[in-house]
Amino acid sequence: MDAGEGQGLATAANRFATHSVDEARAVLSQQFYDMKLDTSTAEDFVLDADVLTLGGVTIGRMSFGASIRAFIPELEGYHVVAPTTGSFRVGQGRSANTQVTARTGGLLNPTGGFRAVDFSPDCDTLTIKVDKAAVHRQLEIMMGRPVYGHANFRPAFDISHGAGRSWVGLARWAALDASVPGGLLQSPMVCGRIEQTLLEGLLLATDHRYRDALDAPPPSMSATAVKRVMDAVRDNPVEPWDANRLAAVAQVSLRTLQEAFRKELRMTPMGFVHEVRLQHVRIALRTADPGVTTVTETAFSWGFVHLGRFARRYRSRFGEPPSRTLGAARTG
Repeated sequence: MDAGEGQGLATAANRFATHSVDEARAVLSQQFYDMKLDTSTAEDFVLDADVLTLGGVTIGRMSFGASIRAFIPELEGYHVVAPTTGSFRVGQGRSANTQVTARTGGLLNPTGGFRAVDFSPDCDTLTIKVDKAAVHRQLEIMMGRPVYGHANFRPAFDISHGAGRSWVGLARWAALDASVPGGLLQSPMVCGRIEQTLLEGLLLATDHRYRDALDAPPPSMSATAVKRVMDAVRDNPVEPWDANRLAAVAQVSLRTLQEAFRKELRMTPMGFVHEVRLQHVRIALRTADPGVTTVTETAFSWGFVHLGRFARRYRSRFGEPPSRTLGAARTG
């Protein structure tokens, strides 16, 4: 078995490849759950897998090269499967199996074990473990009230278009980016945002017990609470803000916060964070020592980790690229 491992503050990525069914079982049991793994064509078997952990979300991209069957006696969290190619069937308890393909993903609830059978030899799939407490916490943040009981996801969701396709695309991007040296997921700030987006996106892209409540119009938010959030951001602009933390400052649900910012400021809460940081970047570039300061290090110091996106946002906001602002400081 070949295994490569890289560690970040908020992410751990692992690469695995083996022809041994026993080694594959050991690897997958360590990364996900204790499981049984059987194949009738062991000579063709090869596990090829990348596994990434983002807080309460574990993402695995894997293929087996052979027809296999897997059985997991006990699920410790919610589980999502989304093939890119090929297909297989999943089920829980006495329920009928759900056929999962590149068009239909599967969802399993933490109410016992599950079976996954008849992986086609060409199957390449995402398999995603989502912590129960993380889902519960995200539901409470989005709804602004206590939540009791499991989400009870329906067993299948559309991954061929719309929100389901977007969600799977984000999970697939994260699995790929984890192996990129110096990639965005090396930043703890980005890791936290991706984890939050995956949790929130799963709840918005699927059907479950609380879906109707999430679709209902959010309650209103006072102007005082909006100002409290704005003041917190202005006072500490380099804090690793995300929408969940801003909602906690306002003491409202995430949906209420987003709607209030849309009405009051015509932007998202994180859009306001970026606006405040852009203003600080501009001041820093205008007052920089040109001999020692670069646009890149200034952008990073104010929380912008995607330089291309930062440069576009800066040009759109101020009508010039950040390099010109720094150049003006050089000649001023």
